[in-house]
This record gives sequence, C-alpha cells and structure tokens, in this order.
Amino acid sequence: MLKIGDTAPDFTLANDVGESVTLDSLIATGPVILYFYPADFTPICTSEACSIRDMHDDILDVDIRVVGVSPQTSESHAKFKSSFDLPFPLLFDQQKKVIKAYGADGLLGLGVRRATFLISESKVIEGRVVSDVFVSSHVKFIKEVIAQRAAG
Repeated sequence: MLKIGDTAPDFTLANDVGESVTLDSLIATGPVILYFYPADFTPICTSEACSIRDMHDDILDVDIRVVGVSPQTSESHAKFKSSFDLPFPLLFDQQKKVIKAYGADGLLGLGVRRATFLISESKVIEGRVVSDVFVSSHVKFIKEVIAQRAAG
C-alpha cells in the first residue's frame, strides 16, 4: 500500500463513458482524491459514493477533483452513476493494474480494498485512509482535506 510521501503511479484507465483518463489529466488542474472501492451497487460502496456525492460541491470549492476506481465495466459504472446521480468520474480497472499499483488489491488477490488517496499536482501522496468496511473513515478524511484546503 502506498504511503504518504510516495509518488503516485501513472495510469491510463477508461471512465464511465469509455474515454481514456490519465493521472496527468486528473492532476492538471489541481489535487485529486482517488478512491478505490470493491464494487458498484453493493451497500457499503453505494453509501460511500453517495457520501462523496453529497460533499462534491465542497470538494470542488477547494479546487480538488474526486475520482473512483473499481474493476467493474464502464457500462456498470455508467448505470451506477446514473442510479445515484454521482457527479464524478468512475474509472474501470478490470485487470486491477492500477488497484495493485496503489496497493488496494484484496487479500490473496481477491476483491479490492477500500482506500482513499489525496494526490498532489506533483504526483505525491499527501494523505490516505484505508478502511475496508467503515465508510465514515473515508468521509472524515475527505472532510479534513476540505477543511485544510479551505483554511489555506
């Protein structure tokens, strides 16, 4: 698992509308919150996505973007986004290359760990939280990032 101070690995993944997205394109306008989650439409993942959705305006207000990553298809991501009015991109990592590069692969290669990273414009991991079950840890982390950025 990547730690604070590590360099975020580059990647190119398809988003929920099939477009290629790179880490460079995400950080071009500022820091990004990159969160990994196990699966679309599961109760905990839905709760997490909806919590981030509800904070999305506050995230944008401090010039940060948020992006989710999981191994489901672009089509699944599109349905998930539409079903819950998610205003942020979801990236498709079926081969789990990026998931593994960030250390979010599940035990024995099964599943995906719930991990959230704050990545600077210079590709440095500035913060992270890992909590496989408790969404509140991720929500608290994002709220702290917002508060720190708002305070300057």
